[in-house]
Amino acid sequence: MLPLATAAQMKELDRRAIEERGVSSLELMEHAARAVADTVWELLHPEEDSFSPVLSSVSSMIVMRKKDAPPPTDEEERQAEELRKIIEGKNTDPTPRVAVFCGPGNNGGDGAACARLLMEKGGCHVRAFFVGGRAKMTPDERAMEDRLTAAGGCLEDFSVDMTDRSTLESTMTFEQQKLLTWLSTCDVMVDALFGVGLTRPVEGVFRTAVLQMQSRLGCPVVSCDVPSGVDADTGGVLGEAVQAKVTVTFTRGKPGLYSGPGAERAGEVRVVDIGIPYDLEFEMFRTLPRLEVVRQPDSQLPLRPRSAHKGDFGKIFILAGSEGYTGAPVLAARAALRTGAGLVYLGVPREIYPIVAVKCDEAMPFPLPEDYPAILEKARSCDIALIGPGLGRAPETEELVLALLADLSIPVVLDADGINALAGHIDVLDRRQAPTVLTPHEGELARLTGCELPIRDRLTAARTFAQDHGCVLVLKGRGTVTAAPDGSACINAAGNPGMAKGGSGDVLAGMTAALLGQKHLRRESGDSTLELVQAAVCLHGLTGDQCAKKFGEYAMLPTDLIEALPQILREWTEES
Repeated sequence: MLPLATAAQMKELDRRAIEERGVSSLELMEHAARAVADTVWELLHPEEDSFSPVLSSVSSMIVMRKKDAPPPTDEEERQAEELRKIIEGKNTDPTPRVAVFCGPGNNGGDGAACARLLMEKGGCHVRAFFVGGRAKMTPDERAMEDRLTAAGGCLEDFSVDMTDRSTLESTMTFEQQKLLTWLSTCDVMVDALFGVGLTRPVEGVFRTAVLQMQSRLGCPVVSCDVPSGVDADTGGVLGEAVQAKVTVTFTRGKPGLYSGPGAERAGEVRVVDIGIPYDLEFEMFRTLPRLEVVRQPDSQLPLRPRSAHKGDFGKIFILAGSEGYTGAPVLAARAALRTGAGLVYLGVPREIYPIVAVKCDEAMPFPLPEDYPAILEKARSCDIALIGPGLGRAPETEELVLALLADLSIPVVLDADGINALAGHIDVLDRRQAPTVLTPHEGELARLTGCELPIRDRLTAARTFAQDHGCVLVLKGRGTVTAAPDGSACINAAGNPGMAKGGSGDVLAGMTAALLGQKHLRRESGDSTLELVQAAVCLHGLTGDQCAKKFGEYAMLPTDLIEALPQILREWTEES
């Protein structure tokens, strides 16, 4: 697991390191810049480096003349020739070109220091550009600009505003045309505009700089800490955002790099140490709720006890299915069995029982009795209940769900229409004493809470609900969030868009119930619900990634996830 920190937490950690421990802020900046410069160097010198002529869409736009335009003047021809030389010079000189965009804060100071380090290393042409008002420069950035100047560099002012593209060609100066033409030939760009501090939409000259880093096809961008335009806490895109090839983030990962649109804008995320004292970091975060990103399970599954019997591995009661939804209960049951459940009792409406029964070999389907006491008795005889996959929203069905939630003292996993049944009846969830796990997608959570779609801050939404209602909430989607009643949460980094198909959630629900139902997986002391749910979410994502490699994201199916479980579980089970 990789620990995360919010923007506010990182600012406080930096402050304490500087003010309480006497750590030099310039030293922290230097370490950050070196990590970024190293990443740029790796991109400039891959193992198989190829050189091809550069074609510039920007310069072509600038020098292109309208058909009815008068013949060019001598001055216009001279300027066009100068622009062509910039491009042709790139084709004849293979020395890499690097552009570093620096904002007016300490993130910009990281960029200025990075530019200097690349210049001192040699082997590339580096130009650093200052974006914004110099009156807002921090003292540390000014110090880094001085060091850049002393090394023979320059922090050039970037003043191109492309907000109104319709008037761009007529208002742009020749010097600005030369700048954009040079940028169009760059091999790598460095984004050091904002870092974690941005909370409002990117506008004006900053937006132009972001657009420059977006439009260079084939030119990778390295972002400092967080891609500019991405909210560090939510992953939301604030108007426009940089598309980074690599994001070098400092000390701890940021939630917005792994959740929402920010996860795609961040590219590869590298977390680097810049010199914050470890004991200070531990002291500050040890009393705070855990916030982590998960790429793989925290630990391997233990070997199953040699003397165990099927009852030790969990008796699962599944209430699922309705007319037209016969696949969901079968997927959930199969996933539970593949994840190690000992016995799976699958209760379905009588009208679909014949169809479900034909599909089930290992699970034990049965038609739901007409009387509620019989259903309750069956559920109470099990270790855990999974309620909801394909269940439908008929009034009598919702009444059954609410009654079971009120009367069962065993753990319950609520999925799909099991969650929808709680809308307007959240008090039923609040009164439960046994562990309850909800696995909604955003639409289901919105129906339950009344929040607007899309949910812009998925992490906060999940943590708030889990804390308010004493449950574990799994908010599915890109960067699935698993949140606990104590405020701790993790973001899942495994999985891919190929899993965005009906049935994938049913598989996850079955896997979750199976892990929670196995006695040997529970801790001897304390509640292990959160750890087991996190493991289910992560293993689910890993099966998806394996299926994407085998079948591709277009062709993979939820049934493929179940078939991939044996290999994934074998890899994540302790060896004898």
